[in-house]
Amino acid sequence: MARIAIDMDGVMADTSQQYINWYANRYGQTIDINSLVGLPETEGFPAGKDVIRSFLYEPGFFRTKPVIKDCQEVVKALFDKHDVFIVSAAMEFPQSLVEKLDWLKEHFPFIGWERIVFCGSKTIVHADYMIDDHVKNLQSFKGEPLMFTAPHNVNISGYKRVNSWEEVGQILL
Repeated sequence: MARIAIDMDGVMADTSQQYINWYANRYGQTIDINSLVGLPETEGFPAGKDVIRSFLYEPGFFRTKPVIKDCQEVVKALFDKHDVFIVSAAMEFPQSLVEKLDWLKEHFPFIGWERIVFCGSKTIVHADYMIDDHVKNLQSFKGEPLMFTAPHNVNISGYKRVNSWEEVGQILL
């Protein structure tokens, strides 16, 4: 039985699509996700990165993120087989704590509170595997890091990459 740490934003919850959705709602302009490939998360939008970053402080942003395809089924199977924790560096956006917890309760009701870790730095995490989309969280991880592909990290190398939850399942189930 492996211990697995799973990030929320960009891994379970589709942050890129949420930026696109909120931008379209606010500005009436739909951004093609392919235009964001290789750019930092909050760049690639005509209104500028400060506008996009401001979404992170708005009520509902974290609560209404779409679930990434196949995530629910694979995470459930991982919970049935392994020692799994959901780990989110949520402290930068304190208003996100309740929203993230509510999001997990809605979409992943099988995850108990004792399996959810909200922290500032993920350097405290000790597990066999960490699934994350940010190199800053994977670079100091002592176990096997799995980089979950997102538009902002496609040009990063040096990590075992998973492009979908189906691939996560193939590796860990």
